[in-house]
Parts: sequence; structure tokens; C-alpha cells
Amino acid sequence: MKQNDWKDRLNIVYSTNPDFRYETETEEEAETPEKRAQKLRVKIEKKGRGGKTVTVVSGFTGREDDLKELGRMLKTKCGVGGSVKEGEILIQGEFRERIIELLKADGYSQTK
Repeated sequence: MKQNDWKDRLNIVYSTNPDFRYETETEEEAETPEKRAQKLRVKIEKKGRGGKTVTVVSGFTGREDDLKELGRMLKTKCGVGGSVKEGEILIQGEFRERIIELLKADGYSQTK
């Protein structure tokens, strides 16, 4: 099925050049390094969350899909909800020690 790319051309009004090619800006995602090379930080936050405690995993470098997969694994193992936003994994509740254990068991050896 052909991709409809008219939304990519919304900022182009008109071109008289017959050889004009629309250039879409695509950022290539960085390749995800090995698990043991990742330096993840796990912390507890309460500020700005209506008094609710959230465990935040930050410092992940790599593709967004790999970050979402890691977040899905942590949420499943902890049995709670959460989300992946702006390069961070948010897990509902206070699970700092449990998440550090899970990450180290999965191969993320530089987790603090």
C-alpha cells in the first residue's frame, strides 16, 4: 500500500522547479548499545505528582522501541502501571530496589 505523504509537504506552498524533490527531515535513531554499556539511574520522585510516588529510570541511550520494551518488561515484572516519556521510564509506586535487581539480572550492570 502506498504511503500518503501529503502531510510531510504541508510547509511547501509551491515550487516552479520541475526537478524539485520534497525533502523530509528524518532523524535516524541512534543504535542501542549493549546492555552492560548502559548507565541507567533509578530514583524515586514525588514532586509534581499529587503526592504519588513514582520510580524513574533515566539515562537510557538508543532506540525508542528498545526503551519501550524495557519499560514494558519492568512494568510486567513489578505488576504495576507506568509509562515511557521523554527518554525516561516511569513506574507507579516505590520499586527502586526491585527495579535495580531486575535490571542487573537482565544485564544492565552499571545501574545505580
